[in-house]
Amino acid sequence: MTSAYSPVPELNRLKDLQDEVGYEEYADGFGLDDWDDKSALRAGWSKDPEFLSALIPFARATGGGSFYALWRIDDRDDLATLPVVVFGDEGGQHVVARDLRELFRIMTFDAEPMVDWDGVTYYRAEDDDHRDSHEAFVAWLGEPAVTDAAPIVAAAQAEYGERFAAFTGRFLD
Repeated sequence: MTSAYSPVPELNRLKDLQDEVGYEEYADGFGLDDWDDKSALRAGWSKDPEFLSALIPFARATGGGSFYALWRIDDRDDLATLPVVVFGDEGGQHVVARDLRELFRIMTFDAEPMVDWDGVTYYRAEDDDHRDSHEAFVAWLGEPAVTDAAPIVAAAQAEYGERFAAFTGRFLD
């Protein structure tokens, strides 16, 4: 049974998986948080209503407090098709995926993002163990795990990076 976590069916199904296997147990550092909780945006980034209304926080990206948000780049109805951005707990904000499906593909890499002011990267050593429920997540997604998240991030950056930087530049010092 799909939970009522959000207005996004894909995230509701992922929330069902998370409820079954555990928070941060299917992708390193990742866990769905309260839908559209803007407290971290207000506290560390901007209180401007225009800024806040354009971003929908939905998940933790790292154990340290970085988080993912959907960026309302326009007024489309299907929120799953919005670009996904990450805000780093030590600074930096970047587009990482052109839509939720691409973020899910990045998550199959099973690595926390390393976010700083200059960029975002996903790295894992070949001998790093996968999260306990990583295989369940890959099966849930129905696609093979990616072996390199960089091309997905690069494509998102090429399409939306400058536009997101211009948007955040209006609100952040």
